Amino acid sequence: MKEKKKIRAGILGSGYAARFHFEALKRVTCADVEVVGAYSPTRSRLEEFTNKRGITSYSSPAELIDDSDVVHVCTPPATHEQLAIEILAAGKHAIVEKPLTGYFGDGSENFSGDTFSRREGLEQTMASLRRMLDAEKKSKGRIMYAENWVYAPAIQKEREIIEKSGAQILRMLGEESHSGSHSPVYGIWKFSGGGSLIGKGCHPLAGAVYLKSVEGRSRTGKPIRPVAVSARTHAVTRMPGFLNRGHLRTGYRDIEDYGIMHVVFEDGTFADIVASELALGGVINRLEVFADNHRTLCSMTPNNAMQTYTPDEKYFKDIYIVEKTETKQGWSWVSPDESWFNGYQHEMEAFYNTAAYGSPLESNSTLAADVIATIYAAYVSAAEKGSEVEVQLL
Repeated sequence: MKEKKKIRAGILGSGYAARFHFEALKRVTCADVEVVGAYSPTRSRLEEFTNKRGITSYSSPAELIDDSDVVHVCTPPATHEQLAIEILAAGKHAIVEKPLTGYFGDGSENFSGDTFSRREGLEQTMASLRRMLDAEKKSKGRIMYAENWVYAPAIQKEREIIEKSGAQILRMLGEESHSGSHSPVYGIWKFSGGGSLIGKGCHPLAGAVYLKSVEGRSRTGKPIRPVAVSARTHAVTRMPGFLNRGHLRTGYRDIEDYGIMHVVFEDGTFADIVASELALGGVINRLEVFADNHRTLCSMTPNNAMQTYTPDEKYFKDIYIVEKTETKQGWSWVSPDESWFNGYQHEMEAFYNTAAYGSPLESNSTLAADVIATIYAAYVSAAEKGSEVEVQLL
């Protein structure tokens, strides 16, 4: 039996993403993964994270990078470019959480996401993407884009269907909707890089871009990429007439809480992507594929793998049901293993297969760049009342 290769992993960050990355790493089987430690600028939060998991608290990103083979970037989006380039310069692999990068303002104290030029934001984002991809070209390491939708079992099964049936995808309909975000700074553009389009829409968009890439590689040997987008955005919970009943998260300072993108691909086919913070009853994660020889609905959340009923939610007080549901009373769509359905452990298995043995990387920097370029082109379109905007391909 072949001995597993040992890979040292480091985690930058100590919040929500860092926690689920650590849990997913415990399920990696292809390699012997040692989590050496973590770094976060707030020492108290860092030590709370590391002490609970029995790993080392590092004093700087450089020290952690030096001791690692693979570094997980689980920090706020505005820091992703700088950290990824530092990791790549050291010849290490960078697993970067979504969004890969973006536009986070001009650095001024009074910057507002409501008033800046969306064209300027797109130009700055494309420059950031170029710097990151250039750093990757010069490095022995790879950018591994932590887009769990690519590795969700339903999406990977659809990949198999497309490849084996020779299907042409005619259109897709995707959605990610929540009742808000886990991040306390999500509603501020200079920290998050945008609202629903970037924070939620990146997932179904990545799934759609990925499957068109699969189709193209399967049929012609060349991925089919996005070339144009039109979009509209709304800030519903900031409207003067919004009735706040306390169920949806509010308090967004300068971002949208709803967005829709119409994405056109090189072959003329298209995808419609909905992203919002306006959904009660738990998260909606789904992508429907309409092809010339089949139709598939990929339902990550909710799905009917398990349903349960209780007359009083007090009985389920200590039982996790599903992400962001307001009540456990009545019927619930239970996810028996939410991280499995959402692809978290599968993406880590794939990334460490690449790091240890050089296996092909599905969620790579090209996919990430196409997603980010499409979203920031969509912001330009929304500012121009839905006009079609070209997607710049790198």
